[in-house]
Amino acid sequence: MGPAHCQPHEYLYTWIEQKADEELTPLENWTEDQVRDWLRSIGLKEKYIEKIYNEEVDGKVLLRLDADFLSNKVCQALGPAFLIIRERDELLNRQRAKLEGNSASDKQVDVKKKTKKAKATKGPPTTDQAEGGEDPHQGAAILESTADKSNFKEDCKPRPFDQDALDFIYVKNRVLLPESGAFDLIVPCHEYKSFAVAATLDRTRLQAKFAYEVLKFATGCMNVRTNGTIHFGVMDSREDTGYVHGEIIGVPVNDKDVYVDALNYIERSFSSDKDHIRQCVRPPRFIEVMDRESPEKRYVVEVDIVPLSSIVKTKVYSVSLPKFNESSNKVQMEKDVIYRRVGSKTEPVTDTDIKVFYERVKDRDAQRDEAEKSNFYCAPALCKDLGRKLTMLMTDGKKFIDKAKWFILVTNKLSPADLSNIDWLLNLNIFCVFDFDPDSKVSGLCSRFLQHHVANMHSLESYKIPSGTTVKELESRLNLFEHTSWIFPNGRSDFIGDQTPCDEITWIRTKLTLLKEPVSLISKQILPKGVFRVIFLLTSAVEKPLLHTFNEFYAVMEGHEDILCICESEETFSKWQAFAEGSCGKDAVDTNSVVGLKMSHVDAILQQVQPVRAGVAKLLPVVSGTCTLDAQQEERMYSLEVILVNHCEDTSTDFIHEEKENIEQQFYRGGRVTWMNFWLADHGHVGEVIERDAYKEVSEILNDNLRSHDAYPVVCININHHPGSGGSTVARQLLWKQRKTLRCAVVKPDQSAEVVAQHAVDLRQFEEKDPQRCLPVLLLIEDSEKEYLEDLRNELEVAMQVKKIKSGTPCFILLSCRRSHDPERKSKESPLKNVSVTHRLSAEEKRKFAAKRNILEQQYQPEFILTFVLMSEAFSREYIRQFVEHLLQDNDRKPVVTRLMHYVALLNTYVQNSYISRSHCEALLALTIHMERFQQQKFENSLSDQAKLVFLHLRDDKTHIESIRIIHPLVAKEILEQLLCDQMTQSQLAMKLLEETVLFEHRFGKHEYHSFLRALFIRRFRTSKGDERDSLFSPLIEHVRKHEGGPDPAVGLLLEAFERFHKDAFIAQHLARLHIQYEQFEDAKHWAEVAAQQQPNNSFILDTKGQVYKKWFQAKCKAMDNNNVPKTVDSIADAVETALIAIECFQECQRADKDDKEHVNNLGYFAEVEVGCSLLKLIQSLPVFSNRHGHAECLKYLLTDYIPPEISDSWKPFHDRLKTLHNTMQDSLEWISEDLSYFQTEIDADEEEASRSPEEKISHPLTWLTKRSSVFGKYFSESTFKPGQSIPTDLTPFKKQMIIYQLGGGNITSILSKLTDHRDAVHLLKTILSLYPRDPLRAKLSQKHIICYVLAQITLNCLSPQIKSPSMRDLQALCKQFPAEKRKCSPGALFLLTLLFWPDDHDSDTEKEAKYETVLSAVEELNIRYRNKMKDIPQRKRRLYTHFFLGRGKGLDKFVHKRKFETLVTANNVSEKRLKWLSGEPWSSPQIAEMLKCVSGWTEDGEVYLAGPKKRKFKLRPVHLRSVPHSNENITFYLGFTFKGPVASYINTK
Repeated sequence: MGPAHCQPHEYLYTWIEQKADEELTPLENWTEDQVRDWLRSIGLKEKYIEKIYNEEVDGKVLLRLDADFLSNKVCQALGPAFLIIRERDELLNRQRAKLEGNSASDKQVDVKKKTKKAKATKGPPTTDQAEGGEDPHQGAAILESTADKSNFKEDCKPRPFDQDALDFIYVKNRVLLPESGAFDLIVPCHEYKSFAVAATLDRTRLQAKFAYEVLKFATGCMNVRTNGTIHFGVMDSREDTGYVHGEIIGVPVNDKDVYVDALNYIERSFSSDKDHIRQCVRPPRFIEVMDRESPEKRYVVEVDIVPLSSIVKTKVYSVSLPKFNESSNKVQMEKDVIYRRVGSKTEPVTDTDIKVFYERVKDRDAQRDEAEKSNFYCAPALCKDLGRKLTMLMTDGKKFIDKAKWFILVTNKLSPADLSNIDWLLNLNIFCVFDFDPDSKVSGLCSRFLQHHVANMHSLESYKIPSGTTVKELESRLNLFEHTSWIFPNGRSDFIGDQTPCDEITWIRTKLTLLKEPVSLISKQILPKGVFRVIFLLTSAVEKPLLHTFNEFYAVMEGHEDILCICESEETFSKWQAFAEGSCGKDAVDTNSVVGLKMSHVDAILQQVQPVRAGVAKLLPVVSGTCTLDAQQEERMYSLEVILVNHCEDTSTDFIHEEKENIEQQFYRGGRVTWMNFWLADHGHVGEVIERDAYKEVSEILNDNLRSHDAYPVVCININHHPGSGGSTVARQLLWKQRKTLRCAVVKPDQSAEVVAQHAVDLRQFEEKDPQRCLPVLLLIEDSEKEYLEDLRNELEVAMQVKKIKSGTPCFILLSCRRSHDPERKSKESPLKNVSVTHRLSAEEKRKFAAKRNILEQQYQPEFILTFVLMSEAFSREYIRQFVEHLLQDNDRKPVVTRLMHYVALLNTYVQNSYISRSHCEALLALTIHMERFQQQKFENSLSDQAKLVFLHLRDDKTHIESIRIIHPLVAKEILEQLLCDQMTQSQLAMKLLEETVLFEHRFGKHEYHSFLRALFIRRFRTSKGDERDSLFSPLIEHVRKHEGGPDPAVGLLLEAFERFHKDAFIAQHLARLHIQYEQFEDAKHWAEVAAQQQPNNSFILDTKGQVYKKWFQAKCKAMDNNNVPKTVDSIADAVETALIAIECFQECQRADKDDKEHVNNLGYFAEVEVGCSLLKLIQSLPVFSNRHGHAECLKYLLTDYIPPEISDSWKPFHDRLKTLHNTMQDSLEWISEDLSYFQTEIDADEEEASRSPEEKISHPLTWLTKRSSVFGKYFSESTFKPGQSIPTDLTPFKKQMIIYQLGGGNITSILSKLTDHRDAVHLLKTILSLYPRDPLRAKLSQKHIICYVLAQITLNCLSPQIKSPSMRDLQALCKQFPAEKRKCSPGALFLLTLLFWPDDHDSDTEKEAKYETVLSAVEELNIRYRNKMKDIPQRKRRLYTHFFLGRGKGLDKFVHKRKFETLVTANNVSEKRLKWLSGEPWSSPQIAEMLKCVSGWTEDGEVYLAGPKKRKFKLRPVHLRSVPHSNENITFYLGFTFKGPVASYINTK
């Protein structure tokens, strides 16, 4: 027997296909056994099957069976006989359609030829062509454009007999049961007419044709006393157009009255008993035909014949049928004829049969009486338990609706009564709503929903993905997982934009194609199968757009099991049912539909199975007690998971009883602790959660910060923990314990710092009257980058500054929980803000864990508390080794499961927080799970015992996608090593993983899987990000390089990854870098060029390309040295060319960096200088350039048009490029100097460790610049100049300038660095200054030279004030030679203008105003340069360096360098030192007060202004925003000078 849920014909087709090898075996050729199998497939009882089999019925006999034979010889009951005859006739029609389909192409040619011939005939179609013998070829021509030539046609059932069924529809190309004859007189017989030609006739011809067919059929039915329906617009068996018998086509109906009035022919066609005919022939009914491909309206016109016994008893009816005569051009009446139904046809009673026909009138009347009585007394349908059915469908057979289940709601207009019963919807996870009520936001479901929740209003167009946009980006833009998406497929009446509602036809024409995108996107790419259910809530008349929506969901979801229909009205449901049954079958529709339950009953039933109780208020702590947090406000803070005072209190008692053990087991197997774990422990449902020592430590640090009188508004506490050591549990314990005294929340992943800061501020101020007295907010941030924390901290500090929160008020505590391979070292660096959590247990912790382990082992099997057992053993390596060794015994039973374990272990070992979605696993295991309620069970049953033990099942908090990982990274590493042993290398395993197409192409969770797989090959370890070491390549590639015999396996892996990831540019970059390591420069060049071709504007990839040539150049130089190759013009030419290409690559890198508005990459500038220096060294080693005159010949070649004859021809390609070397190197040095002038930010310990990257990132740029500037000057001098050496008197200005470079005076940064490095600094500066003209004012120095000269004088004065320096007026006069247009001035020149023209106390008012004007104009231009310099990078990276402060001295003595007083502060590291300066503590020291001048000013609306200028306000940038008073106050501060202009430090209110 076939499956119970399949319709008989569906199982039949499957059976035939299996038996006949793609071709239907002709029925007449069937054997007796085939007939028996077929009878079983249609559901016939076994006793009847055996009787037919014993009668030796084969295919030929089956073709000729009739009801009399079956009822007399076999069944003795009409029901089985009726079933056999119906199913046989349907089978014959199917076979006929199959044969027609095979020759469709030949017939199509004939049809087209005949169509052309028909069109050539003038005039309208004749009634002869429209008779029962319609011209089949003309019918084909009319229907040709819409005919479906496919072999498969969906079945459908006819409209309920003698019922209006206003909501009933037909779907085009579906097939009704074959035409039938009289059976039990009550079940109607059916006759079909395509009416394709007749429907196009004029009114007179059409009415005559329609009346002819109806009255003929009606007379035949009435004379044999059977109910019947004649259908117009349904193909009958005589058509030869590629359609099948009974296929619904529909006819255009422009005027329904034409058909209704056609029955007026009754008066002319019947000579007597006309009222009988009127009573038995029902008026025409027009059933709309839905066409998925066309908006054209078509109908099936149906006329029911109901010959009630009380009307037709004893009567025989004859009819004179109307027929249009073409020759006379009018309707003529045929002679009277008596018709009867014979089988599926209506035929006249012949003269030979007329006597018998009359004699049997009484018999037919008796049969009709009996049939009517039987129908009247039939048993009522059994009442279904609809409540239980609804519960089972919504819970997947469980006791509660899954809290992680997403729901998609499709609905139309709800009545006010229905709207009062939607509480069950308010507690569901509704992902989106397709709302076909245009008034919904004003007065419908949307309006009611928005009273309780936040929803985002969208149209169908909102789900269009712009080119270049990913699905993840669309999710983020539409906030799909944060708020319910409310989609209006038919527009909104309240929206002033272009979303006007439209009628059905317009909607199909304009909106149907738009519907496909959101349905496909949501059901195929965003939500995986099994995590969501679609609910069609039908509360008003069903229209076509709603039906199309079902069709789209059904097609995209490839089935019906996750689609549920809820409908109160059976009449409303009938239209839906007629449409849906054609797609998924009657049983499927019945199974997944709940019809007849009132909405109030639905509401009551579903609230009982929801895990969360409705109506429980959500409470937040306030200073004086608690307040209520409404759901809308909570949802607006979507970036935070807010922890309530009464968190979990809304959980139903039944849910707790049912799930408490599962929740506890999941935690102790290695799952992340949940709030329910803490709640269950607090209420005694499970044992307590152990508090580790780190919990006490972090609690003490938190309390100390809260009690501090000089607390910062934003405090950061760090929990650094070994992976899997319980750091997250400690952090969440703290939030749980503090939730009644602080406002606590967890920052959700992938949320921007700006959004989180705004939501955190909203949380702090919710229901608080005084912003100065709000409770602090404790925010948990897990596994975030250090930069993200700084961004968040900065955003919160700015927010509190804007809110004018008083100093010393703790507002936010950022609790950062990050994994680290050396957490204890982190804690020692700054013990006041760091806590470590390790695998090692203290003596007290060991005691707690041992006691807890004893309790758990009595409750659970060891495998259910596996991670806790490992934790109690402190993750001893030996214990893990033995555990895994025991685990993996006899593990070869299911190779595919072992392969899955391999893959998960590989990812978990090398990629932090990696996992594989369960959907991916099912695809790999080739599981086909049709019902979600069985998914988990079938998946787990497919795993080996070992896999069940070590796989931890996870569920994403945001998307609810389920996944697996191994219970702990250390276990994963050990499993990987022991599973592989000597049988396979890790590179071979990684290669197999790359080749798993089923995993790579699986669509759900695709983004996450690809990111993990990609990280496996290209993500490098960084200690600054919590990794155990820094690495040149990904840890997997490092392992393969070191342990698998050189580069080939690693290269092979990256090659495969490159192809698998569609020729990823960054993998090509890694290939280039890998080849560099092995000096395989041709291969490195190839891959660098491949990467650059794909990412031509990526400065980092262009830098790698430059690094290839740089390393190649270095290798060539080294080879010449090692092999003692004489350096000649020809022997070094190849190396010179390589170096020049490297320089060009780095210049391209610089260009890309300038165009990039989001990232800063200065590597190209540093690398160009380094290659240039090495190239100069090589060139100057040539005999032609190395002689007794030093480098004079080389400099002459590089700086003039001169070309030595020895290199004229052989170096011809290099001349132009070599002669620009001086300028390009000098430009790069200037760029680096200027950059460092803005930001001389200190590098802390972490950054120092991570500084050496494969691209040789410079970790000490100040030192590097000083050294390289000196080397640059040396190479462009004729000889090396040493300090103390006398300066020749015949030096040219250029030579002097190069000596200045040698001595470290060639740029701003090198000069200012001498304030830090005091070694011979005074002597060097004096020598540098001696190289400038005695009277620089008259020498007309360039802008650059003036800057260096003035800064050298200021620096020398800072180091040795007793040395006589030029007066301030002289330096000011020199600076007046800068261009008058400030945009032509360099940043260094503008900086000097702000410094030197700062007014003195003894200046007159006029002088002061003139100087202020000079300073202000310079500051305006500096701000423009600063904005251009900083691009669009975060605020925290814009930390300006203050070079000088305004001191109490006069002249140059008034400039105090920052380094002079920074030594007053002692700290363990740079971060702690910075915090002390932020606190303001060092500023108040007497030493600083003696050195710096206190400047006056005022604040106005949060801005700082300088007192003094009269003509216009002088606004200053405060170094620390929080130091600015909130009210308008008079203030004092210390004035600093930066490359953005003067700044105010240590602001105090007067």
